[in-house]
Amino acid sequence: MSFHICLVEPEIPNNTGNIARTCAVTDSVLHLVRPLGFSTDDKYLKRSGMDYWHKVDVRYYDSFDEFAAYFPENRFFCATTKADKSYTDFAYRKGDVFVFGKESQGLSKEILEAYRDTLIRIPMRPVVRSHNLGNSAAIILYEALRQTDFPGLR
Repeated sequence: MSFHICLVEPEIPNNTGNIARTCAVTDSVLHLVRPLGFSTDDKYLKRSGMDYWHKVDVRYYDSFDEFAAYFPENRFFCATTKADKSYTDFAYRKGDVFVFGKESQGLSKEILEAYRDTLIRIPMRPVVRSHNLGNSAAIILYEALRQTDFPGLR
């Protein structure tokens, strides 16, 4: 395990499936905070994760507070279009947690305020609201992996 991806109330099964596959190939842990906008038995979720589900360490929580309580020593980086700093402005280290909000609304104001010093964004033209959630998670995770010399990957 190198990094953690936390999805807070994800709504689209294909995005979660894609992120699960990314976690499988990078040995990252996927954390899902309920409520989920789909069933984990959903055929689209399994299809986008393909045959990688058994290789993913997936953990479930009933609230973000419950999730955060498990990682009191880890650094949290929250992805949001409201951030001033780019995801490339930080030096990441093993064990860091990358938090993503639901597709329709992003992260709550409470979460953004709690982690205001480590809010990160992906630079983009302002012609659309945001990147796809699966792409965003991959972009940020692979920057952290690059910075740490791709531990355990070849």
